[in-house]
Amino acid sequence: MPERSNPPSASAAKYIFVTGGVTSSLGKGIISASLAKLLQARGFRVTIQKFDPYINIDPGTLNPYEHGECYVTDDGAETDLDLGHYERFLNTPTSQANNVTTGRIYDTVIRREREGAFLGKTVQVVPHITDEIKRRMLLLGQNGQFDVVITEIGGCIGDIESLPFVEAVRQLRWELADSDSLVIHLTLLPYLKAAGELKTKPTQHSVRDLREAGLQPDILVCRSEHPIPAEMRRKIALFCNVKINSVIESLDADSIYSVPLLMRKEGLDERVIKRLKLTGGTPQPDLEAWKDFLGKLKNPTEEVTIALVGKYVELPDAYKSINESFVHAGAQNECKVTLRSIQSEHITAENVASLLHGCDGVLVAPGFGERGFEGKINAVRYVRENNIPFFGICLGMQVAVVEFARHVLALPNANSTEMDALTPNPVIAMMEEQKNITMKGGTMRLGAYACDLRRGSKAAKAYGRNHISERHRHRYEFNNQFLAQFEEAGMQMTGTNPDTGLVEVIELPNHPWFVAGQFHPELKSTVEQPHPLFTRFVRAAIQYRKG
Repeated sequence: MPERSNPPSASAAKYIFVTGGVTSSLGKGIISASLAKLLQARGFRVTIQKFDPYINIDPGTLNPYEHGECYVTDDGAETDLDLGHYERFLNTPTSQANNVTTGRIYDTVIRREREGAFLGKTVQVVPHITDEIKRRMLLLGQNGQFDVVITEIGGCIGDIESLPFVEAVRQLRWELADSDSLVIHLTLLPYLKAAGELKTKPTQHSVRDLREAGLQPDILVCRSEHPIPAEMRRKIALFCNVKINSVIESLDADSIYSVPLLMRKEGLDERVIKRLKLTGGTPQPDLEAWKDFLGKLKNPTEEVTIALVGKYVELPDAYKSINESFVHAGAQNECKVTLRSIQSEHITAENVASLLHGCDGVLVAPGFGERGFEGKINAVRYVRENNIPFFGICLGMQVAVVEFARHVLALPNANSTEMDALTPNPVIAMMEEQKNITMKGGTMRLGAYACDLRRGSKAAKAYGRNHISERHRHRYEFNNQFLAQFEEAGMQMTGTNPDTGLVEVIELPNHPWFVAGQFHPELKSTVEQPHPLFTRFVRAAIQYRKG
């Protein structure tokens, strides 16, 4: 048997690998974020990274129906939506290093091969691909900023595309010291109604597949619709070769934000701390602020209905960060926010009043392309003319600009050049530096940019300051050639980029709440810091409902 290699000398962090089996969508991201929250609440410095098996370089060019929303980090990385969960739970920013795909791994290795880095050797999955995967898995743990690095492996055990990631984890388990890493495997215990019982066989088979790939799980987290009897836990422990107190029950929760408390009750954090021999943390996690948030979330004193107008509303994950931002803002206002999703393609001038009837506010969502654009125009015109609170995000801001240009400035055929390249009044136009770009991936205005807010504006009052930074993901901008006309007609450009003068925020001062931003505020809303624009929008909706 070969000698065990020495642990990587630059690493002082502990590594947790989270895999999944039986089926997708079991909630590996939520379990990872919940464990991270528990460890963070004990004083440990924690980060989470997602390794996705698809061959796209990143999800930036994926249709939201394919992969849900594309989450953008401060450094401009287009990433998996699970990074949104990580940030919302931990209240700490992620980066490009926190999301890696098969496509990015192969792209790096192939580029190095073309440069001659492998000295003529045959480039293979093992060791070259797995070495690059291992390098990235260890990266965040080598800068001294984190005590624990949690790595979520996308897909299911048994998927062909996941095999190199599983093999890389197997090698790392062999290379690292015994107490420096562990594997958590998330599985499903299905309930057969006809038999009236939970079934453990899918979990046994999933663990068998994992062990055939060379990995023995240290902890099993079992998703279930019903409590797991003690005898069944013993059976799972016996046949899956884990300690009985390492069989963790994960029942369906009323909110994803309840999961950390459920995992705490099951002792997941204690098992991890003992297995990794973590020292220096507090004896108990400080979850008082989290419990206070949950108390407000579950005991609202107000209720509002918000219309979410978009073209991907059939898939909730397409607007995941927006949905969660309303949860945070609702709790902040002790208000239950009910979202009514409205397909923008279905909105016409004739039916807009009936579709929006009973709504206390309207959010027009971001997006790309012409489909549903005119429906969004109809929605914005209705809320502007009827003094219903309005919030526009990215394309939602651009829609508000086009609507105002058409119906207040009376500019014929005003439009965005994204929708009509030949419009005589291009109030929204492409940035100059974008016009010659043919490669779509990662070429937009991406990541955090500064914004100066006008003193006394609704936005400035919401933020409580005049200088902010928000994340962007777009190619088209407000055309400053029309700025004076808009200002004279009553639409104020209350937020601008200090370096370029590009418009970032628009408002109607004589409207109860008509605010829109070119950026994506939903990407920075967390449990601990609900986004101020969402918080004020919900407050405006409460006031509107009360009349």
